[in-house]
Amino acid sequence: MLYLAPYAAVSIAEYWMYQGKNVLIVYDDLSKHAVAYRTLSLLLRRSPGREAYPVKKDTPQMKEADFGYTVQAIGPVIDVRFSEGKTPAIRTMLTVDMSSDSNDKKDPLVLEVAQDLGNDTVRCIAMGPTEGIKRNMKVVNTHGPIRVPVGPKVLGRMFSVTGKPIDEAGEFVSDTYKSIYNKPPRFEDQPTKVEIFETGIKVLDLLCPYIKGGKVGLFGGAGVGKTTLIQELIHNIATERQGTSIFAGVGERSREGNDLYMEMKASGVLKNTALVFGQMNESPGVRMRAPLSALTMAEWFRDVAHQDVLLFIDNIFRFTQAGSEVSALLGRLPSAVGYQPTLATEMGELQERIASTRDGSITSIQAVYVPADDLTDPAPATTFAHLDAKTVLDRNTAALGIYPAVDPLASSSNFLDPNVVGKRHYAIASKIQAILQHYKDLQDIIAILGIDELSDEDKLVVNRARRIRNFLSQPFFVAEAFQGVPGRYVHLSETLDSFERILNGEGDNMPEAAFMYVGTFDDAVKKAKVLEEKASQGK
Repeated sequence: MLYLAPYAAVSIAEYWMYQGKNVLIVYDDLSKHAVAYRTLSLLLRRSPGREAYPVKKDTPQMKEADFGYTVQAIGPVIDVRFSEGKTPAIRTMLTVDMSSDSNDKKDPLVLEVAQDLGNDTVRCIAMGPTEGIKRNMKVVNTHGPIRVPVGPKVLGRMFSVTGKPIDEAGEFVSDTYKSIYNKPPRFEDQPTKVEIFETGIKVLDLLCPYIKGGKVGLFGGAGVGKTTLIQELIHNIATERQGTSIFAGVGERSREGNDLYMEMKASGVLKNTALVFGQMNESPGVRMRAPLSALTMAEWFRDVAHQDVLLFIDNIFRFTQAGSEVSALLGRLPSAVGYQPTLATEMGELQERIASTRDGSITSIQAVYVPADDLTDPAPATTFAHLDAKTVLDRNTAALGIYPAVDPLASSSNFLDPNVVGKRHYAIASKIQAILQHYKDLQDIIAILGIDELSDEDKLVVNRARRIRNFLSQPFFVAEAFQGVPGRYVHLSETLDSFERILNGEGDNMPEAAFMYVGTFDDAVKKAKVLEEKASQGK
């Protein structure tokens, strides 16, 4: 009763919601629901052991080589028995006809073989809801892994983990399907030279440069402009580099996925993007395989179309979390902090496929959730080992109205190195960071004594730091409708020239507002003249 009560309440609320009413659901101690679920899970032996089923003779129906029958279902774990010698291999895709006992036409339930229990029985993870599953249902062996559509036709569409369109945008037919399990590029196929990946966004290119084939961690809470930054990156790679973008929504809210889809559609970047979703309400198998499906689509554009591809994964922690759930369901002994013992292997299999080749590249930007802000937690710690750069979105910066709200001091890149970006770039970035750090150190003094009590040298630092802070803002193409300012793609050479001129003092006498939402230093000079004219007219 404790377990089912919240579902009954939600069902009643949904009825009134569909009647056009606003509904408020009040839970009195939802933790009791979790306790009841845990108790029920233990009673059902949710973590089944590895014991095999007793040997049985084949039934007449099981003479068909491609068919098996369900023998047990515990949540998303389904056990299937095949005829003797016809057991499918690990990672084979199986399908169950869910409409066999109903007049309603339903899509087949996809299973993936995870364990061989012996005696021609395999344990599978469901890639969808298992309501309606019962014993002795026919299971079809596809003799291959999960395959998803690849090629230019996937652009502008939204897919499930199994490659089925879920955007209700019409029929979809693809000429090419590819397994979601592929090997990473060979070492001889990967370029030996590190190449900077220009994004056209000043703060990223200057202070935390990305590289082709690199992996970037994106840290930021809700409402700080993460989605807008992602959309601008998608726009820039499509317009400036004729590249494509793949977005993998892993274990997040379906509402956020819907909002992202609609915003991409409105901003015009959807036509250059394919989306794959495995949301938090879906089975752990879906959430665990969604990044692989998206990565498979990205690999086609890299290897066949020879393009530069941006792969977004939101959220990489949910991939790890889903793997932990699957591991527990399969009865494996947990490792540190309850995570799966295969955590490093699973993360490595995904991350090593994200790489550059001589023909193209896959650059990945991965949103990273840190549980309880504990950076030593095995899940984020394992992810950090693969990241080349870290981009931190700061709420205080967003509160100042500066977008992208990137924290220039917390963000970093392994490739902000004179041997990679060049001595000039490194020197300019180091001076910018030093000025901003000095300004941050002076904040307490300014708050207590005021800026007039500072030395002339410190006043100069504050003066330039504020202009640098404002100049790190940038008008985005995807936000033109909201800001009323045309978007601006700033090449790296323009970024370096502009910040160098600020460091040389050329902007010391210009108003701070002139540096807000402009592309280059020359744009700031023009804006300063406009502000001066408006000020003179106002007088």
